[in-house]
Amino acid sequence: MFARTCKRAFTPIKHSILTGPRACRMSKMTRTSPNIIITGTPGVGKTTHSETLAQRTGLHHLDINDVVKKHNIGESSNDPDDPNTKIVDEDRLLDCIENDLEDGGQIIDWHACDLFPPRLIDLVCVVRCENKMLYDRLKKRGYGEKKLQENMDCEIMEVLLQEAREAYDEEMVVELRSESTEEIDSNVERIEQWIKNWKKDHGKEGKKSIQTQSEQDRKDEDDPMFLHG
Repeated sequence: MFARTCKRAFTPIKHSILTGPRACRMSKMTRTSPNIIITGTPGVGKTTHSETLAQRTGLHHLDINDVVKKHNIGESSNDPDDPNTKIVDEDRLLDCIENDLEDGGQIIDWHACDLFPPRLIDLVCVVRCENKMLYDRLKKRGYGEKKLQENMDCEIMEVLLQEAREAYDEEMVVELRSESTEEIDSNVERIEQWIKNWKKDHGKEGKKSIQTQSEQDRKDEDDPMFLHG
């Protein structure tokens, strides 16, 4: 089993074709659909959001856990308290998904986001959950106390939200709550509308963030990127 954890021990990114000018030119020429990251602490609802969004939009659900298993790029951890944790080679991972990112239309589902090249990402959604609810979800998954506490600390300290804001333009990053099916449905509808606007504008406005409800209340409703609901 490939365990999800916020405590990552990845190898450093060396040189990748994704960082060269050729990749930048290709992404601009070929991407007709946006790439969206759905990230967050394990148990917050990333995969539920990703699968639902993929079903509604036709974009591809790119589950990084599946990529790691398929290409065997995760090595077993030496941690006796958590032997299921895999150490992922980020360089090899990027090589595996290079063509997918250049083509666009990817919903990237993983508990980390800062390794993906910003020029190939159009929106970063950080899914959050109330602490008690998250604790219960992780307990139900059978997480041991050490792993459970690491992930709870990650959520409480907003580690992934800060990672996203440091790695990408802040206007690209949106925080979404995921404590009920109604919230999930609302989140997906808002992202779906954002995708339609991105495609309508041929990517020119693709990096505009969907807004939180409080921000929407202050926004001019004539703005083409204004998302209702």
